[in-house]
Amino acid sequence: MGNLLRLLTREDQDSSGGKGDIFLDFENASPTEPERRVYDVVKSVLDEAQRILQELRSYQGANEEIRQAISNAFDEQLQELAWKAVVPLVGKLKMFYEYGLEVESVLPQLLHALCSGPETPLEHLERQQALAKQFAEILDFTLTFDDLKMTNPAIQNDFSYYRRTLSRRKMANADDDNEGIQVSNEMANRMSLFYAYPTPILKILSDATSKFVTENKSIPIENTTNFLSVLANLCRTMLEDPEFPSKIANQETYLFCLRVMVGLIILYDHVHPIGAFAKNSTIDIKATIKVLKDQQQGSVDGLLNALRYSTKHLNDDTTPKNIKALLV
Repeated sequence: MGNLLRLLTREDQDSSGGKGDIFLDFENASPTEPERRVYDVVKSVLDEAQRILQELRSYQGANEEIRQAISNAFDEQLQELAWKAVVPLVGKLKMFYEYGLEVESVLPQLLHALCSGPETPLEHLERQQALAKQFAEILDFTLTFDDLKMTNPAIQNDFSYYRRTLSRRKMANADDDNEGIQVSNEMANRMSLFYAYPTPILKILSDATSKFVTENKSIPIENTTNFLSVLANLCRTMLEDPEFPSKIANQETYLFCLRVMVGLIILYDHVHPIGAFAKNSTIDIKATIKVLKDQQQGSVDGLLNALRYSTKHLNDDTTPKNIKALLV
């Protein structure tokens, strides 16, 4: 099994004068026996991630049917066509929402394994290679899902139409059509809150991480924030290495590392009391933005926008002006 992390000690770095060999093997890490219990729990959720993303990518919406129904409010046939088009789509939206809850349910187990105890973040990364990879995969899923959601206005449009129409049908006592209803009122309310956020999975992750550090008093918050910052800085260091592309088998791993780096920064910014952009932040934001801007033009616009619009502290007074200027 290839090492997830190879890091020269500070003494080795000083004596060699080099930067050290830092490499997180996101392609080949496999679980050790101590990792197996948590790994299997998380794997059962992550195994569905690509199917969920594919369903979201192929989500077309019922824009035309809804437009026709709204434009012809007294045409019962068009109303029925729109309803029948929207109902199965809401079933998909329910599936996305419930999958987000599954991700939320396994995150505390990962965080506990990766942040508890006396070990440093680097020691956790060396000892728990597969779990760190799974944590990165959750962040990658999060950024990908949220970007797809933000760029598909049909999702909000479909769900809003569904809720309005459902209320009217219930008022009209359309009991014979209740078998077509995909969600209860309570579920619809929760889904509405979920989809109201531009980045709903990120909201789930940041809330779950904040809850984790609040409820686990025996684990100092620094354990969690230091883990996030060390992993973010390691991703950046790898991406800065001109030899990194030759160390990976798949170019997608390079893009994966970019997304994970940004996801870690956003999560850190939501959990840390002063965030990722303050002058004394343990994340080198300036170097991170440089790595992103060094990519092919247009290839990481979504990631730069995620830093601009999905972080919590960018516009705080504690954020240096030069950092804000870099993201203008």
